[in-house]
Amino acid sequence: MLSPDDGYYFGLGAFETIAVEDGKPQFLSWHYERLFSALDFFHLSVSKEEIQSKTAQELTKEELRHGRKALKITVSEKNITFSVRDNPYHRADYDQGFLTDFSKVRRNETSPLTYHKTLNYGDCILEKRLAKTEGIHEPIFLNTRGEIAEGATTNVFFIKDGCMIAPPLTSGMLPGIVRRYIYTNYSVQELVITPRDIQQYDEMFVTNSLLGIMPVRKLGQHSFSSMEHGLALAKAFFATES
Repeated sequence: MLSPDDGYYFGLGAFETIAVEDGKPQFLSWHYERLFSALDFFHLSVSKEEIQSKTAQELTKEELRHGRKALKITVSEKNITFSVRDNPYHRADYDQGFLTDFSKVRRNETSPLTYHKTLNYGDCILEKRLAKTEGIHEPIFLNTRGEIAEGATTNVFFIKDGCMIAPPLTSGMLPGIVRRYIYTNYSVQELVITPRDIQQYDEMFVTNSLLGIMPVRKLGQHSFSSMEHGLALAKAFFATES
């Protein structure tokens, strides 16, 4: 049973959603690092050793040992909870590519909460649900200055002439785990990007822990000319998980 605390009342808590492939958690140390950073930000004196111990126990459960799963760890002042669900993304989805569109909600690049994976996640969930009713896979947030910031549940990247380009962290985003993988393994140029800039790009893709690297077919009214690089990146990413 949950104990009411400031996480329950005010969203002062954090969570991580970890892809688990046939029992193997992906990028677990990076997830811990980001989770602990958020707990430090909230000044929560939760035992990090206890979180790791309970996570290790959770990973031994039979339901996580086979197939593509998602393990969610949620931590607040008085609670450490876990939940498991299927990873909803399948390899065939990548050949289709995502349809994306701009959200009417703005990402607040001045808020420190934007840069941590906290329980203040209402904008993302509500916009994601609304987008789904309109046949959109992922809504894309602009910040208060009108710059492209991030997706509701993803980080965004563009490709031009084979070069990878992404908004800077200062545009307002949660620095994602797969975003970190991209920055670690590839050369990325950071540029402030606005909606009027997107026509100059050949491709777009989005990233998060569950979908990995997903090519984007369309953003708003603009259809990208290719998904070639995005598909190649996705293939290379899945090869690292096997």
